[in-house]
Order: sequence, then C-alpha cells, then structure tokens
Amino acid sequence: MNILHIDCSPRPESHSRQLSAAVVDKLLNLLPDANVTRRDLGYQPVPHIGVDYADVLASPESLAAAEPTCDALRLSEQLIYEVERSDVVVIGTPMNNFGIPSVLKAWIDHILRVGRTIKLTPAGKAGMLHDRPVFVGIASGGVFAGDRANQPDFLTPYLSAAFGCIGLKTVHYLPLQATAFVGDAGISEVRRSLIATIEPAMASLVPGLV
Repeated sequence: MNILHIDCSPRPESHSRQLSAAVVDKLLNLLPDANVTRRDLGYQPVPHIGVDYADVLASPESLAAAEPTCDALRLSEQLIYEVERSDVVVIGTPMNNFGIPSVLKAWIDHILRVGRTIKLTPAGKAGMLHDRPVFVGIASGGVFAGDRANQPDFLTPYLSAAFGCIGLKTVHYLPLQATAFVGDAGISEVRRSLIATIEPAMASLVPGLV
C-alpha cells in the first residue's frame, strides 16, 4: 500500500497539519507496511503552470507530439505519478476565504490534464485514473457545514468536482471547524471523532475491517 500525504498550511503547528498527520498515523496503524510519499505544498509550493505548459495544452498538435518527460510537462507528470501510485491520498488544508489555498489549486492544475488524467467525451469530462480513497482534513476558523454553518463553502464542492473529473470519486471530508472559538480540549475531541471514521471508510481496501 502507498499513501500520498499532502499538506497545504504554511504554519508548522497548524490544525490541518495535525489532523492530516493523525489520519496518516491511523492509516499506518491499519496498514503497517504502507509507504508514505510526502508532498508539502505549505513549505515547498509547486509553481503555477507557466506559458510553456499552457502552449502545449492549447495546441492539439503540440500535445500529441509532446513526450511526458518534456520540460513543459515534467512536473505535471511527476505529480500525476505520485497520485497514480498511491492507494490512499491524505490532504490537510485550511479553508482560506471560503475555498482552498492557492498552493493546493496550483497542485490541482498540474494533475488535471486533458489526455492524461481527463478524457473528453460527448457526455462531458471523464476520469482516466482509477478510484481510491481521498481523505481531506479541513481546518476552518468558522463553521461551514452542519446546522450551525454561518459561512459559504466553496472548498468541498470544488474538490469533489476536480477530483471527480479525473476519476477520484471516493472523497471523505473531515471538517475541523470553529478553531477560532473552540479551545484545545474541544479541538482534540473533534479530531478524535473524525479519526474514528477512517477505519470504516477503509473497509473496502483492508480485508477484515468492518
């Protein structure tokens, strides 16, 4: 088993980092022989797509002639490969102004690629990757989900649409909300309750789990 672990916060002790680390720890408890590939977008953000990448994708002739290892596509290919070889993806991210941080958007722009991870069909875009569990730990200072929601949520619908169009349909959201108002004890309790959902969500991948 291979786990791809992605963090997005620039803060070393952020709630989203602690949550994603707890998710990975739980997965390693279930999958003790699993390998973890680390991609830290908070500390080492990937560059936004540049003109060379855009030119290759904008021209069907250039795209058809381009090798996956050409300079314009090299980083995109590496990031896609990390997703492809993973059995589980874990993402820790803050909610920034109702949506995802720009560092996560830059990563997504590299892995959503027509002809590589997305196939165009008469019915619309279809994913070219096989499905796998994606756990998204979200830290939010406010409340965006549930009966007490008091702010918009553009993060979860966007990620569901983005991951869905490349074939990743099994996305589990772990919302750690109201971090600006809840004390450490309350945050720890919510984090424990979120981690308790990992084992049943992994039942299809790990024989013997219920």
